[in-house]
Amino acid sequence: MELGRQGFIPDVICAHPGWGEALFLKDVYPEAKLLAYLEFFYNARGADVGFDPEFPGTLDDTFRIRIKNSVLLHGLQAMDWGVTPTRWQAQRFPADVQHRITTLHDGVDTDLVRPDPTATLTVMPEGASTPLTLRPGDEVVTFVNRNLEPYRGFHTFMRALPELLRRRPNAQVVILGGDQVSYGSHPVGHPHYRAQYLAEVGAHLDMSRIHFLGKVPYTTFLSALHVSAVHVYLTYPFVLSWSLMEAMAVGCLVVASDTAPVREVVRGGRNGLLVDFFSAGQLADTVAGALDNPGRVERLRRRARETILARYDLEAVCLPAQMRLIEDLAAGRTRSRRASVPSSAPRA
Repeated sequence: MELGRQGFIPDVICAHPGWGEALFLKDVYPEAKLLAYLEFFYNARGADVGFDPEFPGTLDDTFRIRIKNSVLLHGLQAMDWGVTPTRWQAQRFPADVQHRITTLHDGVDTDLVRPDPTATLTVMPEGASTPLTLRPGDEVVTFVNRNLEPYRGFHTFMRALPELLRRRPNAQVVILGGDQVSYGSHPVGHPHYRAQYLAEVGAHLDMSRIHFLGKVPYTTFLSALHVSAVHVYLTYPFVLSWSLMEAMAVGCLVVASDTAPVREVVRGGRNGLLVDFFSAGQLADTVAGALDNPGRVERLRRRARETILARYDLEAVCLPAQMRLIEDLAAGRTRSRRASVPSSAPRA
């Protein structure tokens, strides 16, 4: 309102409506076009809630989801157009607004996020007096969450580690992520999920080969990807993590869960490997097999980066499309657009 009093009248406003940020924008600026960044529409079925039988959904969860969506529904009613990163995310929204949603990813800066054969990552093994320096070519398994929790498969990953470390005695495991809860319920009887699953499987682990680095600077995150021999990405059917796209851009061998929307990006046997989200045994087998045959999976690493370059590159693909979308919206041309606008670049 203060900007309006100063004479500033925007042509297009871009807003994330999930928590009410866009509620009153069309009231203050009725002539402006509102482009909503649509991250996630909650559903009681067919997505994250009730997916994991270890954490079943309840009727109370269904009630909370309906109320949680209420502010977002106001944003959908007010928006002139929406944009969301994946087709699966677009399909979570009510059917009567999907024709006003463009599927377009945020994009990856592939000049910054790229392979680096000279990279190193230094860790301090538990009980050691000297640090350990990891390099590309070492048997490094990486796992990244914002916070370590079941939504991103931390429980399955931890349960796979005893067998994986038994079969790969030289493997080092690097785990990034904090101990808060970003998504889902809090653990019962433990201060955080790391403590819960270490209590479950820790007696069967060589903790000198498992390195919990917590939350780290972005440069450290990239260094972990650079030295990774296998990067594990697991998720409920939920918002796709940017870290997956960055791992592929670095050229990691990605072992990912066979869940939506992962399948939009990772094609099993083409640019990565897919496993059952719930199967710790299959995860251990797949990672151990990849470590045993690094030459055989080199083409998957190459194709992973090619996928990002062709479909998700920030400068060449996503940013130009984002600019066209904003320009079309300002000019009133969005009604002629399709609800999903694929990249003009060839699919990898």
